Amino acid sequence: MRLRTLPEGKVTELLLAWNSGDSAALEQLMPLVYQELRHLAREHMRREREGHPLQATALVNEVYLRLIDVNRIQWQNRAHFFAVSAQMMRRILVEFARSRRRQKRGGEAVRVPLNDALNVSVDQVTDLVALDDALSMLATEDPRMSRIVELRFFGGLSVKETAEVLKISADTVMRDWKTAKVWLLREVRRSDR
Repeated sequence: MRLRTLPEGKVTELLLAWNSGDSAALEQLMPLVYQELRHLAREHMRREREGHPLQATALVNEVYLRLIDVNRIQWQNRAHFFAVSAQMMRRILVEFARSRRRQKRGGEAVRVPLNDALNVSVDQVTDLVALDDALSMLATEDPRMSRIVELRFFGGLSVKETAEVLKISADTVMRDWKTAKVWLLREVRRSDR
């Protein structure tokens, strides 16, 4: 999934105005980015188990509530905005999964197929909480690699957009992406045992 074409200059202009305290800029920004956030949320929800009680619209609304509450982020551009939004979606889904797990005392956990992101066979499924735990472990060993996975898997950013956000080359993104996929797959399999 790649970010759809949005008016880059206009989105960036509104983000910078919002940074400067212009609350009207947020009101103008949201209609421009809402459909893309909804698309991103649908992609996340597609990976969830059938009958998941959280809907894409509710996920977008929760991200929106968290975004308007965030005043310490210095927005750089459209890609940065969607990267932060994806990170928030990840946190919301993991919080939801952990909450459900606690409620069921280790029972049915939210499952996420990794075949899209980690090139795993379709019938191999992993727990979102286990993925989040593995990603957190990766962040302690290699923060940049962890961030690349977060941006690509949870954020839906392309290699080029990820490179832009992290201010590294596309080749470095691809190299780290491939290494991270192998590392995460190994850790998730280990946690399944």
